Amino acid sequence: MSAPIAPGRNDSPAVALGPTSLVLGALAAVGAWPSLMLAVLPWSFIAGPLAVTFGLAGMHYARQGIGRMWTAVAGTTLGAIGVAGFLILITALAA
Repeated sequence: MSAPIAPGRNDSPAVALGPTSLVLGALAAVGAWPSLMLAVLPWSFIAGPLAVTFGLAGMHYARQGIGRMWTAVAGTTLGAIGVAGFLILITALAA
């Protein structure tokens, strides 16, 4: 038994928050593109806020040294773009 059995800092589930946010943010940002908006509307409606939430949590953990900051920031930005696109669509349809 030469290998330690205690988990390391990079074995935390918090490491996955940034990449998850990036994937969800990319899906949400595709929903902001006018020609693809109606095709991915249900997924971008859910993926945008989740990307922002996971990205903010990923940034919190990245400041503590767990995970990468750039994936969390990119996912949060793309998620915010997706949420903004969805809100603009709803506002345009309501007017």
